[in-house]
Amino acid sequence: MVYIALLRGINVGGNNKINMKLLKQTFEQAGMNDVVTYINTGNIIFSYNGLSKTDLSQILEKAIHNDFDLQIKVVVRSIDDVRGIVNAIPDTWKNDKDMKSDVMFLWDEIDDESVLESLIIKPAIDTVKYVPGAILWSVDKKNVTKSGMSKIIGSKIYKQVTVRNVNTARKIYELMQAQNK
Repeated sequence: MVYIALLRGINVGGNNKINMKLLKQTFEQAGMNDVVTYINTGNIIFSYNGLSKTDLSQILEKAIHNDFDLQIKVVVRSIDDVRGIVNAIPDTWKNDKDMKSDVMFLWDEIDDESVLESLIIKPAIDTVKYVPGAILWSVDKKNVTKSGMSKIIGSKIYKQVTVRNVNTARKIYELMQAQNK
């Protein structure tokens, strides 16, 4: 089975620096196969058979702690999970000079549509949808400062998500598909 490991908070603002080549080695030493990293923010595609996503997360968190002395949360999603999320992103959503569109991958503990009740959503500005495993959020760049999206930083929920823009999410899925052949 092909998976993506999404690491929260590495190589952001000079904090929790991890070299991707070394991280790839950590995954391989932990028993993961066909390991590929994508950009520097903690997207690692790999294959493995026989363990649950929860077990894989725990193994990888421990391996990262052992090799880098960092407590990093690892969210593992299967290719089927990512397919469902990416297919739910409207084709018109982009992350470019005019639009900011993100995928907030949810920790299992809060992966439920009721998570939307905890967010500040401004319907005239924000377009927000829940799909299993993620919240999809889009706003015109000219309205970003007025968006409820900026209010999530520092909230309890923010500590239980890892965010990727829609362009990155689509590319991750493309790489997972290539590995799944």
